[in-house]
Amino acid sequence: MAAALACAVGTSLCYGVGSVLQAAGATGAPPAEGLDPRLLLVLARSWQYPLGLALDAAGFVLSLVALRSLPLYVVQSVVASFLAVTAVVAVVALGLRMQRLDVVALVAVVLGLTLVGLSAAPQSAPAVGLRTQGLTLAVSLALVLGSVPLGRTSRRGSVWMLGGVAGLAFGTVAVAARILSASVTRGRVVDDVQVLVGAPASYALLVAAPLALVAYATALQRGSVVAATAPLVVGETVLPALAGLSLLGDHTRSGWGLPATLGFALAVGASLLLSRFGEVGAAEPARR
Repeated sequence: MAAALACAVGTSLCYGVGSVLQAAGATGAPPAEGLDPRLLLVLARSWQYPLGLALDAAGFVLSLVALRSLPLYVVQSVVASFLAVTAVVAVVALGLRMQRLDVVALVAVVLGLTLVGLSAAPQSAPAVGLRTQGLTLAVSLALVLGSVPLGRTSRRGSVWMLGGVAGLAFGTVAVAARILSASVTRGRVVDDVQVLVGAPASYALLVAAPLALVAYATALQRGSVVAATAPLVVGETVLPALAGLSLLGDHTRSGWGLPATLGFALAVGASLLLSRFGEVGAAEPARR
């Protein structure tokens, strides 16, 4: 289980640094009209955005390893702490200064993750039926349909809503990955490929992943990093946690239900307080 937790922390590190690079690439590109997948091609012309995506890809692989033996609520709460990583990067690399509330939030993230980690019970990803997999695919398709009108509107709240769509899509990716991790038996590669091709969760992942990238990039272009990232963090943590507990058989160690809930809320809530560090210049520069 220690190795799985290390992989989850590695995911957070990759996402934290990657989010800074993606934000820099997205805000420096010409704004897109509507929710246009071609925006990703435009962003690929900068060096920051592709490098950020490469770190995201590395983080995703690490999360797959973690999900084979850890509950979704554990992995996603650790992933949410990428905002704490972003804050540290901003302080070290950009010379920004943390205020007292930021330091308290950083300590709260660590405390929350400690409670979550201690509450985790070692468990294997369970086999999931086609009905649950079909539900995951239906959610991803519903998010696509719901995001189209949001991409066309220029209302102020669209940034927050697009960030929420991105979070829910990333959350769907996490749920699909958890399901698929149980499908791959580490046997013959041909057999594993056949299983993945026939699994509705595979198509849920293929639909939700690009939607998450486009929705988040569009939200970053239309508003502040805080407005785009805060709802993303909520969506990508709460949805998988609920799905894991209600559909995928996730559970805590005996007697650790309340500490786990407290730790999860503490880690996610404190991470939201640190979301402003994704925006260059949002924090007060350090005085020399």
